[in-house]
Amino acid sequence: MGDEDKVKSVLRMMPYGFYALTSRNGDDVNAMVVNWVSQVSYTPRLVAIGLAKSAYSHGVISEGKVFALNLFHNEDKDAIMGFTKSREKNPDKMKDATYTESPEIQCPVLAGASAYLECKVVQIVDVGGDHDILVGEVINADVMKDGEVADTLTLTEVGWSYAG
Repeated sequence: MGDEDKVKSVLRMMPYGFYALTSRNGDDVNAMVVNWVSQVSYTPRLVAIGLAKSAYSHGVISEGKVFALNLFHNEDKDAIMGFTKSREKNPDKMKDATYTESPEIQCPVLAGASAYLECKVVQIVDVGGDHDILVGEVINADVMKDGEVADTLTLTEVGWSYAG
């Protein structure tokens, strides 16, 4: 096994959640799936997300400066699957989406989500790769369906890999 294959193998061994990132810029709203997500500070509470530079949401978030992270339980994975296709492949996905607006930043909270974080953009860091690091300060959250970390949807539960 070559060194590149070992790197890929190790990166694919790391656990990744499977979330819906929603955004708003004026009347333009979007939702996409993400999995490279982590809390990166206690004070202030910050999260970092690997966001593809080519994603439609990148532009919406860059301009609107807000986003929400929607969490789902394993049993509710069907509710997130409609957001796996890009806006280019499914331009009407938000027209058919069922959601409410989050109270602080009015980003979509998708039907079926178990919880969400509302965030204001702190920084978008260009690290020279195909993804930027989106850093957001968590300003509000809510839980609609109690659960434990083991209940939260992951790439493993979906049967996908997005690493390596």
